Amino acid sequence: MQERFSKDEMKNFKTIAIYQYPAEYAVLQLLFDREEIRCIFVNETMISVFPFYSNAIGGVRLQVHIDDIEEAKEIIESLEHPSNLKIV
Repeated sequence: MQERFSKDEMKNFKTIAIYQYPAEYAVLQLLFDREEIRCIFVNETMISVFPFYSNAIGGVRLQVHIDDIEEAKEIIESLEHPSNLKIV
């Protein structure tokens, strides 16, 4: 579950990836929750309701707290390497 962050707290978040559709990051969101990585998916609700607006509003931006960026990038990279488990 995503937390709510104040405007002051959001200054400590940085965009590290952009996705076009929620299905592209669903597994990633679960992994981040499990590892307690502070993140927010900006525009997630809008694109869930109006999927064809994705390109117009710049997709879903994954923003991660600056203290968690390295761990988040490691998780993203681990999903990009081939393995016996394929994420569809």
